[in-house]
Amino acid sequence: MTDREWTPPRVWTWDKENGGAFASTNRPIAGPTHDKALPVGKHPLQLHSLATPNGQKVTILLEELLEAGYDAEYDAWLIDIGKGDQFGSGFVELNPNSKIPALYDQASGTRLFESASIMVWLAEKFGAFLPASGAARAEVMNWLFWQMGSAPFLGGGFGHFYKYAPVRLEYPINRYAMEVKRQLDVLDRELAHKRFIAGSDYSIADMAIFPWYGALVRNEAYDAGEFLDVGIYKNVIRWADEIAQRPAVIRGRMVNKGQGPEERRLAERHSAADFDGKDLTA
Repeated sequence: MTDREWTPPRVWTWDKENGGAFASTNRPIAGPTHDKALPVGKHPLQLHSLATPNGQKVTILLEELLEAGYDAEYDAWLIDIGKGDQFGSGFVELNPNSKIPALYDQASGTRLFESASIMVWLAEKFGAFLPASGAARAEVMNWLFWQMGSAPFLGGGFGHFYKYAPVRLEYPINRYAMEVKRQLDVLDRELAHKRFIAGSDYSIADMAIFPWYGALVRNEAYDAGEFLDVGIYKNVIRWADEIAQRPAVIRGRMVNKGQGPEERRLAERHSAADFDGKDLTA
């Protein structure tokens, strides 16, 4: 692959060697590549995920529910996308889109995929972190779906071309850097007059936005803090730093993390005791 101008062919064909660091995790067809049943634990909630920003959204919510006293015990199983676990037959049955996270409720026989769908379902199931009705609920939903629509420009757009693409190309990096900075400015202006993104109460919208944009302004994503001049977004930094201190957030970010220092990761989670001996400082 080069940075020279490319003339598209009349009909696109897949080149397995093209795609950069994550080429092996993508393909142009759906469906399983191999037979592999999913493990089953003892709790009603069975999560199959990885500690990417989208995966962290759900584990943060589950840990927040437990922290608040709700009976939201769960088993969390690691899906290693680098090894193709997402294309196993059991996972594809749970999520035909072969993306993490995916959740199965054994008690009701409900399958859930797409992080926002999982978060809304859990919030409604336990009656927490999402107002039941009215303008307050609408505002949380506004920001939850803002994140779902905006973050692909940060991850698949900026993050890919700045950090993971085989070569760094000026046009896409400039294009997506501009959009990411616009998004950060949106958040910064809102958080100038609100403690949390949907108002005075912490909600699933904060939990969804934090792993993406909180990590970015805390210089934890793509080694891009200086490049994006994230220090100017003072209100986002204040919000992110507050959320990062929450015990449930610290635990939630650790679950289904397969790499990194042993004391800061937990490949599988089946009970609160699994965190014993882990570094639970922010």
